[in-house]
Amino acid sequence: MEKTLEKVKIASIHDLPEKMGKTVRIGELELAVFKLGNGKVTAIENRCPHKGGVLAEGIVSGEHVFCPMHDWKICTTDGKVQAPDEGCVSSYKAVIENDDVYLYL
Repeated sequence: MEKTLEKVKIASIHDLPEKMGKTVRIGELELAVFKLGNGKVTAIENRCPHKGGVLAEGIVSGEHVFCPMHDWKICTTDGKVQAPDEGCVSSYKAVIENDDVYLYL
């Protein structure tokens, strides 16, 4: 049986800085939310799989964020770490409806 995802409002699109991360906490979950240069919003787990760097504090380039601790490059759409490094973080579907940003958890 498939698990039903919960739709959670996290912000207004106007509250998210462009090409920067924002830390969002939902219960025990800590996420890094990004409004990319193309207007798309993405959300991933907020800790690098390497040494736990806070990804919301990383530099955003295109659809990737660079971990502020050791410069690992992580895709903000699927959570995968770019080779030669290995690993991934959880990613979450984000949608924009009437200027409100929702995540499916």
